[in-house]
This record gives sequence, structure tokens and C-alpha cells, in this order.
Amino acid sequence: MQHELRDFADDDSLARAAAEYVADVARRCVDERGRFSFAVSGGRTPWAMFAALSERAMPWARTTIFQVDERVVPSVDPARNVTQLRESLAAVPAVVEPMGVDEEDLDGAAEHYARILPARLDLVHLGLGADGHTASLVPGDPVLDVTDRLVALTGVYDGHRRMTMTYPALAEANQLLWLITGADKRQALSGLLTGDTAIPAGRVEASHSLVMAERSAL
Repeated sequence: MQHELRDFADDDSLARAAAEYVADVARRCVDERGRFSFAVSGGRTPWAMFAALSERAMPWARTTIFQVDERVVPSVDPARNVTQLRESLAAVPAVVEPMGVDEEDLDGAAEHYARILPARLDLVHLGLGADGHTASLVPGDPVLDVTDRLVALTGVYDGHRRMTMTYPALAEANQLLWLITGADKRQALSGLLTGDTAIPAGRVEASHSLVMAERSAL
């Protein structure tokens, strides 16, 4: 897969540029189809983007936010991605569709989440781990080989199981937006850009992919 690469001097300029990009995509989608669907990964990189996005003209009332991945932890656990996501969006009327990691039947919850996803997500945000993981598609996990489900469960990674979109789900996105910061990501980012399938991120396929990277990651 080919990636468009844009580099930025620091985290702040990256976050502001990402926010402007998301707002542009959102307005275009709403003009064309009346709705904007945006899936967001966990991690710290999206929160600065959302802070900047809250200051822009954004069609929040016609926007639905989905989760790319979530830790299987109780709703009160601060490790839950959706907690920070909702706090970031508290001042805007966007709809957030959380992954059902509180359900007793996690496989059933994953199937349900797959059913409520739109046929094609307008935009999917992805991050990148130093080990080459993206979403919760982590090295060595059986979820990497899931081809018959859009959402699945991982094994234990960094202390938690995860619910995550799979490669087939990401492949159905109209556009991917990668936000990557930090010198510890250099090797993984190089692998992503060269399509190194030895790392999970290098196996992602989609129609269009934009990588926004802070320069220390290059």
C-alpha cells in the first residue's frame, strides 16, 4: 500500500494539522452524504488532535465516532480509551459508539460492534507502537490472522485483552490517517512506509493512507 507522508516540526503542529484535515474530510462527507463516520484508536496522540478539533468548524451533530480498539477493563478503569475520548468530546454533540467490553459475552459484543459499523468508514485514525503494532493488532497475536470478522478479541497484551478492528475492517475504510510521534517509532515507521509485513502495521491495506509524523519519528 502506498502512503502519503507529511512531516511536522513538533507534536503541536502535527495535532493542529491533523485537526484541520479531519474537519475538511468531515465537511466534505456531510456535504456529499449527510453523515461523517470516524473511527479513533487509543493512545495519547489523538487527544491533542481532538483539543484542536474542538476549536474548528466541524459538523459534530452529523458525526459518529467509533472505536478502533479498546482494553477489556471495567468502565471505571482509567485505562479505558473511551473515557478519555468522551472527555475530549464533552463540549460537542458528536455521537460516540463504545465497544462493549463490559459485556459478559465478549465474542458476542465484538459481533454486535461489527454489525453497527457502516459499510465503509469515512476516516480511520491509527497510531503506531514501537513494536510495529497498530490498533490492537499486536505482534504474534492470533488476531492478526482473522479474516472472517471485522471486530475480534486479542490475547493479553501489556496486561490486558483488547477488542479491535481487524485487517478486513481497516481495508474497508475510505481513508486512513496515521498520527505518529517520538523517536522510538523510527524503526516501526520505516517498516510501515516500506510495507514490511513482518510488523503488524505493515500488513494494513486500504484505498488511501495519509501518514502525519513528527520529525523525530523519521
